[in-house]
Amino acid sequence: CIFDCQYCVNRISSDTPRARFSIDEVVKLTIDFYQRNYIEGLFLSSGIIQNADYTMEQLTQVARKLRDEHRFGGYIHLKTIPGAADELLEVAGRYADRLSVNIELPTAADLKQLAPEKKEPEIVGSMQSIKQRIDQHRSDKQAGFKVQRFAPAGQSTQMVVGATPTPDLEILNTAASLYQQQKLRRVYYSAYSPIPHADARLPGKSPPLVREHRLYQADWLLRFYGFKSAELVAESDRNLALDIDPKLAWALAHREFFPV
Repeated sequence: CIFDCQYCVNRISSDTPRARFSIDEVVKLTIDFYQRNYIEGLFLSSGIIQNADYTMEQLTQVARKLRDEHRFGGYIHLKTIPGAADELLEVAGRYADRLSVNIELPTAADLKQLAPEKKEPEIVGSMQSIKQRIDQHRSDKQAGFKVQRFAPAGQSTQMVVGATPTPDLEILNTAASLYQQQKLRRVYYSAYSPIPHADARLPGKSPPLVREHRLYQADWLLRFYGFKSAELVAESDRNLALDIDPKLAWALAHREFFPV
């Protein structure tokens, strides 16, 4: 990868040996596993090779070959490279069931600190471009036009948690904003994992895995039950309690609502 994100073992400054698959290798692996019933679909991501457009073209070529040449009917989720040309996003959405643009870290300040080459406006801009295409596709279909498929399973994103001191309240605020503004289907939370020869700014150990679990529980309450981030984080340090789940924590803090 040409980027130098400090939390990533594949960053350009890492001395960890790396390799890449060719398009045909990914296609063959996918078809071989699919035909043996080992997998039901493909989730394909990549570091940035040369530039955003080149990388995005490689990803879309995998999806195109699977669909057009091998008649692959399984699920395809493609990572979208921020800054890639709009026409490449159009092709990606035609072949993939879901697209995703990684927000990477919870706040713009976190990105500036640990992944300065990645810019929040560019990331959100790519999300917005995908959203507009999904909205347009839905509108045209409802109007009775014959339209090509475009990411029927919508879009999602992922962020690393625990690489910076950013508390859960800010993480959930970012997620809630993305759900509201970009209409994402999911936000995935990935607990930071220490890497060899890490930057001194990174923590020496992973956050408790239960923290990731609590974020997913709180995220469910945001998406399906209409809770606000501030309602779910009652601790003074603005983090979710680790010993009880967010729903129970809310119930204990609002006894006046009971019995229901």
